[in-house]
Amino acid sequence: MTFETSAEMAISERLNQLANEAPDNKVTLFWVMDQLHERAFGLFLLILALPCCIPFLYAIPQIVALPLMVVSGQILFGRSTPWLPQKLGNREVRKDALQNLADRARPWLTRIEAISHPRLTALTRSPMDRFVGLALVLFSASILVPLPATNTVPGFAVVVVSMGLLQRDGVLVILGGLLGTAWIASLIFAGATLVSLLKGWLGM
Repeated sequence: MTFETSAEMAISERLNQLANEAPDNKVTLFWVMDQLHERAFGLFLLILALPCCIPFLYAIPQIVALPLMVVSGQILFGRSTPWLPQKLGNREVRKDALQNLADRARPWLTRIEAISHPRLTALTRSPMDRFVGLALVLFSASILVPLPATNTVPGFAVVVVSMGLLQRDGVLVILGGLLGTAWIASLIFAGATLVSLLKGWLGM
């Protein structure tokens, strides 16, 4: 497949192709990243965030949260291509898990693709994309909160933002940003409320 064809391929189709092209039963994150070419940032974020959208899924969201933060931080600091430390890049993903992810994501990715098109494109390019990178770092960090179902909302926010980056759709970037910001605000409010209640119980 040529570089140009890969760039023009729909995101849902590219994920399925990625699973089909996996040479072994397990592939590393480095291999996944190498296959994505110029779409590496958006698609890599998407692939990492999709498992986080599954409610009550434990361990996997926490595993991918650190790579998500690393890649998001690189958008914040203006890198043109993603980079991973050796330890994170060597983490393995099973081929069947990659295919299952592509199959489960396809129905709603195609719906997003059907309504998305380039608009407010300044939000997907430098320097505005650095603010997007900062938001993605915060959303990814919140996935690490060790509470039930805390990965789903920020994971979906990262997916929507990454789709916006891929489709050059600033409206999707805004919608994902609002969703993730509302989630961060709710965590802060819940934490402040809990601290206040604890102080009351302890008579502080």
